[in-house]
Amino acid sequence: MKEHAAKGLEPARVILVYRKQLKVLSHRGEHWARTGGKMIHRMENPGDLPAVGDWVAARIPESGEALVHAVLPRRTAFVRKVAGENSLPQVLGTNLDTVLVVMGLDRDFNLRRLERFMTLAWESKATPVVVLNKKDLAYDLEEQVAEVKGITRNAEIHVVNALLGEGLDPLRAHVGYGKTLVVLGSSGVGKSTMVNALIGSKVMETGDTRDDGRGRHTTTRRELIVLPGGGAIIDTPGVREVQLWNADQGRGLAQAFDDIDAIAKNCRFSDCRHDQEPGCAVKEALENETLDEIRFLSWLELQAELERLAKPADLRGRTESKRRDRRGHGGGRKA
Repeated sequence: MKEHAAKGLEPARVILVYRKQLKVLSHRGEHWARTGGKMIHRMENPGDLPAVGDWVAARIPESGEALVHAVLPRRTAFVRKVAGENSLPQVLGTNLDTVLVVMGLDRDFNLRRLERFMTLAWESKATPVVVLNKKDLAYDLEEQVAEVKGITRNAEIHVVNALLGEGLDPLRAHVGYGKTLVVLGSSGVGKSTMVNALIGSKVMETGDTRDDGRGRHTTTRRELIVLPGGGAIIDTPGVREVQLWNADQGRGLAQAFDDIDAIAKNCRFSDCRHDQEPGCAVKEALENETLDEIRFLSWLELQAELERLAKPADLRGRTESKRRDRRGHGGGRKA
């Protein structure tokens, strides 16, 4: 920050991102801000733009809009691929200490989606914590908790009823002085209700779920809320698509599936694909049922997704085009 301070810039933290709008917090208070044109010109991808939780160097006038000149190095960052076909990163929160992954024990309960969240959470380099909300709506609480323990390995798991404030006390340790927590999950899972309960006042709008069990978006922007005790919570809109982003060479996948990773290290060949190779420890574990086949297939799917992301954009495009042609969506086969 020294070189930026020499240019008259001040440190500030991004507390709100809504489309192209920013709000930053400095020692002088809150300020609306925008990203400087030179910074936009220098950036390599959208992931370099200011995100909620970022510390930035900004020129802050006595009145009017602040101008962000640089994003300071991030300690941690939760990043996913943007929804749709474009292979670009979307940063949901930075400089995090804890990623709170919230899943409902009602119709929101989905182990495969949870595996995706956990992969991204480990990839962020922050600490993932799993929160199972709506325990009053669980179809079999003991079985569901056991299933979650089976795929989240050493992560903390908390069973709560956010609406009634039950089970939330252990979570408050994650929003102590100087700590930042991001809350992630599907729409209607109770994230905003949980944020309000942790803060002790209604700062986020809440809403009911629809008749089909799907949530309504009550949070429409990513926002950092500073707590009286010096901690911070980032609330986010419901995540519809949990697409991976390989920011750290598959580190997150290896940690989220550390059971499979440990078994694979015993394969005869270090580049074993766990298909037809002899001496495959993973195949042996599947045969003797010490490894769940559905979890293994989920791991293969996520691994393939990361491999596609690792390909250069032009090669990835050609591969997708060939795949569509084989399925009959490339203009039709010749007669």
